[in-house]
Amino acid sequence: MTVIGLTGGIASGKSTAASLLKGYGAIVIDADRVGHRVYEPGTSGFQAVVNEFGHDLVAADGTINRQLLGGKVFGDPAQMKRLTDIVWPEIRKLAAEEIADLKKRDPASTIVLEAAVMIEANWMDLADEVWVVTVSPEVARERLMARNGLTEAQAQARIDSQLSNKERLAYADVKVDNSSTLEQFEQRVEREWKKLLKRVDEANAANAKAGAADKGTKRAARK
Repeated sequence: MTVIGLTGGIASGKSTAASLLKGYGAIVIDADRVGHRVYEPGTSGFQAVVNEFGHDLVAADGTINRQLLGGKVFGDPAQMKRLTDIVWPEIRKLAAEEIADLKKRDPASTIVLEAAVMIEANWMDLADEVWVVTVSPEVARERLMARNGLTEAQAQARIDSQLSNKERLAYADVKVDNSSTLEQFEQRVEREWKKLLKRVDEANAANAKAGAADKGTKRAARK
């Protein structure tokens, strides 16, 4: 079992990479999807958020009014930290449980934990390898303007609010650039996938050899 921690900045193509890896046979855990579970009524995350930010967050249907919560934290770093201090550990716990469950059910599988905040939340230890998808700030800005209908200033503000490529790459075991065409990006992801399979095969062979040598040593010691 190998766990890939997949991360990248906004408009980098991280989700595209996750989709490609899923197509190659990996099992993808989307941290954003896991994050939605944190806010579900009856969970410890739900109770902690409501206690911290007010019971007025609870809508008529018993769920957290995410729009109201957003209004309380977005644009305020101190308030956002109060929220992430609650939510990030909860997401980590749920993701770790999913990984452990998959290891039991399918020990030979490859898991991709897709998480935009993997480095910020310090979840790198959940993965055997950290894969960082990068894109130049210029290309990211153009994509955001086209995809989200943002102005240049708005797009740049979103990019500036995140870690830089340099900061992310300091934690990368595998780097995948997505500043050119989709076809080239797909080729790079496929190439890194094949390299991973080779590394896994080599590690398995080495472990098998070491195990055989250890058995031989024990047999010799008993004689």
